[in-house]
Amino acid sequence: MTIDVKNIAEMDRNAVLHPFTQLKDFASGKLGEPTIVETGKGIRIQDAHGKQLIDGFAGLYCVNVGYGRTEVAEAISRQAYRLAYYHSYAAHTTDELAILSDRLVRMAPGKMSKVFYGMSGSDANETQAKLVWYYNNLRGKPQKKKIISRERGYHGCSVVSGSMTGMSFYHDHMDLPRAGILHTGVPHHYWGAEAGETELEFSRRRAEELDALILREGPDTIGAFIAEPVLGTGGITPPPEGYWPAIQEVLKKYDILLIADEVITGFGRTGSMFGSQHYGIEPDLITVAKGLTSAYFPLSGAIVGEKVYKVMEEGADRVGAFSHGYTYSGHPIGAAAANAVLDIVEKEDLPGNARAVGSYFQEQLKAKFAQLPIVGEVRGVGLMGAIEFVADREKKTRFAPQLTVGARVSKAARNGGLIARAMPHGDILGFAPPLVTTRRKSTRSSPLLKPLSAVSWMIWSRPARKSDRQLQFSTSQMLLISTATAPLCSAVAVCAA
Repeated sequence: MTIDVKNIAEMDRNAVLHPFTQLKDFASGKLGEPTIVETGKGIRIQDAHGKQLIDGFAGLYCVNVGYGRTEVAEAISRQAYRLAYYHSYAAHTTDELAILSDRLVRMAPGKMSKVFYGMSGSDANETQAKLVWYYNNLRGKPQKKKIISRERGYHGCSVVSGSMTGMSFYHDHMDLPRAGILHTGVPHHYWGAEAGETELEFSRRRAEELDALILREGPDTIGAFIAEPVLGTGGITPPPEGYWPAIQEVLKKYDILLIADEVITGFGRTGSMFGSQHYGIEPDLITVAKGLTSAYFPLSGAIVGEKVYKVMEEGADRVGAFSHGYTYSGHPIGAAAANAVLDIVEKEDLPGNARAVGSYFQEQLKAKFAQLPIVGEVRGVGLMGAIEFVADREKKTRFAPQLTVGARVSKAARNGGLIARAMPHGDILGFAPPLVTTRRKSTRSSPLLKPLSAVSWMIWSRPARKSDRQLQFSTSQMLLISTATAPLCSAVAVCAA
């Protein structure tokens, strides 16, 4: 299929309201033309100009089975021909929905009972909030409604889920966060630890801070704690040693539900089927999306644990029907897509692949970058990782925000054929490739081995005025970034499917 690129770009600029885009710069053309993505296969996408890119971020952490899986497309097609839609209100169902729900309850960590469906991680976390409130109302604890999230946690960008998200730029000018949502400290040892504090000591302090927050607010007012097993958009940050046992101890002491947000970590990304299994987390409620259908169809789930569901069922005679649902809850095409994707996940053992390939991936990231003077930390687990750049490694000094180092390195990687995400909280380059990524026998054959020397041209190469010096990279820093991005290719995309 041949498209009129110029016409499509013009229509897009005139009619599409793009998320997370500087609207004036896009409208004026300052940001350039929109990238028109036309096809995808394996771990690569291709734009309308024929340029191929290795997608080192799986879309937005979601295309776990890779692009162009005919098994999923055929499952979607079959279901659309057979029954394109019916609702799941008033005990209506389809075979695909019943099979998927049984499958998720059995495969999820902890003692799960039921699955409620939506269309995105954001709406699933809205559902989780309502479930917490409903559960405590039915228990006769109408004050136990506040939900604690974490600074730099990401749980969506709708009203309640956006309030749960612990990054201020999701709140600014949007009248968020709403009342009843609290935030506790981010579990990032590199930036948060005191001098000489071990990971275990840091984790204990974070748990003590949570305990103190609960006591200040009143334990009888706190309904739930929501967290990602691994911080995602907040920096791709695995928890420090001892963090989850310490946190869960506090939650159990005060009868507070634990919501595990597995939107990113679910279905294999950490090397375990769920991040909760990887870190010994025992959730009461679980949020899933993204990898559930590998983004072939919008679908999310709020998986409800036995403890919560039992109260809901026992309260039904008093309160009547469960009055929550969406037009597209349990959409049959979404269920069919999810079953096809989970068949691939299980048959190809994608968690095992993420564990094996991820081990090499993490090893290579650390070997190539960890000792560079402009790199503060290299971190990750399974097939998700991050490189955090700093101006001074010894002093832990950040680059001036105006330099947009993460964005510039990301742009240079893209120019070299690799999509890696500039994370929104600091100068961080993030990676979350499809879980079908494989380790090549020879990294020399990787198409990404060519140096990304364009970085040095993008980072303040002009002579600076005296007043600009604090915003300028030194020559040595420029050279380090320029040379560092060459092994980025072999470290990140040693793998091509």
